[in-house]
Amino acid sequence: MLKHRVVTAAVGMPIVVLAIWFGIPWFTLLIAGAALAGTHEFCRMAGFGRREPLTYLALLWALALVLSPHYHAASPQTLPLLITAALLISLVSILAGPSRETAFRNWAWVIAGALYVAWLLSYWLNLRALQPVEAGRSWVYLAMLTTFANDTGAYFIGRAMGKRKLAPRISPAKTVEGAIGGLACAVLAALLIAAVLNLVSPFTFKYWQIVPLGILIGIFAQVGDLVESLLKRNMGVKQSGDLLPGHGGVLDRFDSLIFVGPVVYYYLIWVVA
Repeated sequence: MLKHRVVTAAVGMPIVVLAIWFGIPWFTLLIAGAALAGTHEFCRMAGFGRREPLTYLALLWALALVLSPHYHAASPQTLPLLITAALLISLVSILAGPSRETAFRNWAWVIAGALYVAWLLSYWLNLRALQPVEAGRSWVYLAMLTTFANDTGAYFIGRAMGKRKLAPRISPAKTVEGAIGGLACAVLAALLIAAVLNLVSPFTFKYWQIVPLGILIGIFAQVGDLVESLLKRNMGVKQSGDLLPGHGGVLDRFDSLIFVGPVVYYYLIWVVA
């Protein structure tokens, strides 16, 4: 499994780095693809069959939500219209469903899945769109690579030193030592990444901004991981999918990024700006 994780990371990281660098349309395609795959995995975990009409509705709504940063500024009424249409269409569709007993459950999972995966991932497009262009690109590099450092640190330190369970009823494999190690790796990685980007990018980070951001990323990346673990446990599955060898599904790999994107975006808007 470890070998597969390393191979997947070795293949995936250059793709992520290049997509961030070139921005539109490549970064948009990366995030939109992750949102669609993650929403599909969410629907499968919820027990929807491949031919379930609500699955297609969830995917369409997820695509509309994740792309919202590109059209909301130009047409502010588009997003409220899409949300209203999705709610109305999904509620009407359950009237034609085969089972009244699962109607509300199915509707709730569709709405929750699209919001949880696609809406929260759309904040990465908001981050990349920050101006000037060099600033948006640098902040995305910092946030995403710091998240990966947290995940990697928590995994390896937890395996090597973990003794005390962090949340045994949610994720028995996670330990307090791993969580602390991940947080420390996030802060150190944020400082290192900022230093490197300050050398190669016209945009310059202020170091007083970096340590609090590294702490926030470390905390919310692990919260996102725990939330996804709880959802999987509630749905009775071990992994969200098998698309990424060694990691599982897209949600298994992107669960921390789902939470980190909004946190970093509002940190920049409310604290840094």
